[in-house]
Amino acid sequence: MDVSVRIYGDKRSGNCYKLQLLTSFLGKTIDWVNVDILKGESRSASFLEKSANGKIPILELDDGRVLSESNAIMHYLASGTHFIPTSPYAFSLLLQWQFFEQYSHEPYIAVARYINIYLGLPDSRRAEFEDKQAGGYQALAVMEKQLTQTPYLIGNTISLADISLFAYTHVAHEGGFDLSAYPGIRNWIGLIQSQPNFVPMYV
Repeated sequence: MDVSVRIYGDKRSGNCYKLQLLTSFLGKTIDWVNVDILKGESRSASFLEKSANGKIPILELDDGRVLSESNAIMHYLASGTHFIPTSPYAFSLLLQWQFFEQYSHEPYIAVARYINIYLGLPDSRRAEFEDKQAGGYQALAVMEKQLTQTPYLIGNTISLADISLFAYTHVAHEGGFDLSAYPGIRNWIGLIQSQPNFVPMYV
């Protein structure tokens, strides 16, 4: 990667934190632009001109090109590194976990956390918050099953799959999820936090 990058995001967001964590692991300096979604800044005309979907994070290259979707941005940033396996099967497992994260994990754990942390768990959203619990625990059970067999999600080495799922899993308690019954996940969280250049959320 021989061009500089700028990331627009919210450091409380797990999807944005993925990029903070990955770039720290890679030792890359990123120009970070804070975007307040509660103030509608991702729906401003200037932001929509960069990304019509109006969602964070987005990555902007110095030549003006833009990438959206956190996992796609991760693949760009980590291209050619050990975070992306080279064998077709292992690479497909990586994608499998990232699709799982977006479709079976984030819609429950991240949304419950958003309702609680961002919105303050208003009465009008409490039923939705409670409805997210079953799906979130189901996702955690899938992860636990794998993490009792291997230390990381696709084997013995950390990959983008782990970073993608770590972002919201390690703060799952903020969405009302209790990780005490998931020793595999808790061990995995510790392994990631012990990685060189680990950076916590909210920095």
